[in-house]
Amino acid sequence: MGIGVLILGHSGSGKSTSMRNCTADRFGVVNVQGKPLPFRTELKTYNTDNYPDIINALRQSTTPSIVIDDSQYLMSHEYMYRASEAGYGKYSEIGQHFFQLLEAIRKLPDDRIVYMMHHIELDDAGREKAKTVGKMVDNYIVVEGCFSIVLKAIATVDGYFFRTKTNGADAVKTPLGMFDEEQIDNDLLLVDNTIRQYYGKEIQNEKTK
Repeated sequence: MGIGVLILGHSGSGKSTSMRNCTADRFGVVNVQGKPLPFRTELKTYNTDNYPDIINALRQSTTPSIVIDDSQYLMSHEYMYRASEAGYGKYSEIGQHFFQLLEAIRKLPDDRIVYMMHHIELDDAGREKAKTVGKMVDNYIVVEGCFSIVLKAIATVDGYFFRTKTNGADAVKTPLGMFDEEQIDNDLLLVDNTIRQYYGKEIQNEKTK
């Protein structure tokens, strides 16, 4: 069973930059917006917002870890493509298509980890949540509820970090004992190594760094 990891954050909070230490033999990137990565890299990116193509790429990937950046645009792009459609049926289908992607991740081989970089928004109670295209989609799928690992990218005067514990007003969560600190460097390679060590899914013939 594959592992999905949700990484929430505002634009400019360091989500994409967290891939700066990732190597092409370990990580593949699905680039939904088709924008250049914010650093020099040999990482190969696959530019698409098509669900079947993404699911097929996940299944055929030769890298053990894959990043989908930025995943909320999968929903917003589909909404814009279908904006002229009347009725509410499109909202249930938008939620269904995103859920089918999450199911495809779950059915990947045991050594696969898929990171979904995702923007955040506030709900009616003022709590942070994964951004969707509205309440109609939220009625069908609670994005954070589909993940056991939810990190938050934050930018401070001291640099860029990932939060590993909730502050009471967000959806951050990690398994007990996976991370000792509430705030870590925004280094996706470090996160990947930590998750693999925790679940015993370390890369064969490679020691955890």
